[in-house]
Amino acid sequence: MRECTASFPLGWKTAGSCRIIAGMDNTFAELGLNEHIMAGVEALGFTTPTPVQAEAIPQVLAGRDIVASAQTGTGKTAAFALPALQLIADTKADAAHRGPFALVITPTRELAQQIDEVVSVVGGKTGQKAVIVMGGTKFDRQIKELNAGCDMLVATPGRLIDLMERKIVDLSQVRVLVLDEADRMLDMGFWPSVRRILAACPKKRQTLLFSATIPPSIKSTVDAMLDDPAVVEIARIGETADTVEEHLCPVTQGQKTQLLESLLKAYSPERVLVFCRTKKRVDDAAAALKRAGVKVDVMHADRRQEAREKALAKFREAKIQVLVATDVMSRGIDVSGIDAVVNYDVPLDPEDYVHRIGRTGRAGATGHAYTFVAPDEISPLREIEYFTGKIVPTWDLEGFSYDAARIVPNSGRSTSKPTRRVFSGARSRGRGPAGGRYGRHT
Repeated sequence: MRECTASFPLGWKTAGSCRIIAGMDNTFAELGLNEHIMAGVEALGFTTPTPVQAEAIPQVLAGRDIVASAQTGTGKTAAFALPALQLIADTKADAAHRGPFALVITPTRELAQQIDEVVSVVGGKTGQKAVIVMGGTKFDRQIKELNAGCDMLVATPGRLIDLMERKIVDLSQVRVLVLDEADRMLDMGFWPSVRRILAACPKKRQTLLFSATIPPSIKSTVDAMLDDPAVVEIARIGETADTVEEHLCPVTQGQKTQLLESLLKAYSPERVLVFCRTKKRVDDAAAALKRAGVKVDVMHADRRQEAREKALAKFREAKIQVLVATDVMSRGIDVSGIDAVVNYDVPLDPEDYVHRIGRTGRAGATGHAYTFVAPDEISPLREIEYFTGKIVPTWDLEGFSYDAARIVPNSGRSTSKPTRRVFSGARSRGRGPAGGRYGRHT
């Protein structure tokens, strides 16, 4: 069952756009994929298309530009990779055409690797070759692979620019361009590099823009890149997954590590992903957990690519219980079976909250998201609740001795952003006999 809607906040034309509201009755074969791509689908172990795949794949095969938003973990990679490989299958006519014929730009190394894993499996059935170029790896191997030619190139912006400047890569034959996690590339400051890359691609091309969220702020930036795009909106902006149980944990900054250790001891989850605001906070939290006997590793931008890959592999194989990471990594961690996400620090960007907690509660399983909120983090918490339109319910760990200086937000607080009175300082919000506007001390 589908509900077509013309109510999109972005202002793009919406002909042919639908938002899934319930049920799926398609098979991959019914989406227009040919037998060669279908062999790849079977090799991937896919059975029924996800909503974003069911809506986007036919539009891409029809030659449409696409603007697609869907929650993390909903199959966006296959939604663009499968039809793109089919569209370029007959392009490599002779040895003079080395490609790439499809280009996927993605913000992080981990995302690039995940895309490459999907494309490589399908390419094994279709005879198509993918090359991945990203920072943190040696140039020589990437140059050799590019010189041998490829059908699809998966790249992070910085490394691709380096190769373009060395005149190693030629983008003049690109027919399908994919911008993966476009909002994250904008947030991370990659957009000047993306513009340079787009200028090197043919003007006559098909452009597919995929992301977990596409806020109105990105519209003016990408309007010129798309030609009458079909809009596929699976997750509304700010929507969090129904399979994630959210818990707000009021605590002081000085007790966050103690609360995390107690939480792990009380529930013994197999895989827990902890997000901190800075690299130093990541290292400090991980060091404290290690001293407490917890098997833990870290992921942030200062770690070498090899170390990041090893940490992710250990987490995926449950050789460590906890992985502590920064938001730079929040969209590069695709691991099934994450029992809980802990927001050790409240994210300053409400969208980061949605992406963080989207790492758990996937594939229909129930996940838990614990957000540790200190008195100085009430303001970003309120921005998250305005953004999602939901109050995060307060939760206390039974038996934990909380510091009296913490602030417990009022359960009756509103999800509508105030327009008149301005409050400053988390401490002031806790004052007064009723605990002030946002909360009370305990």
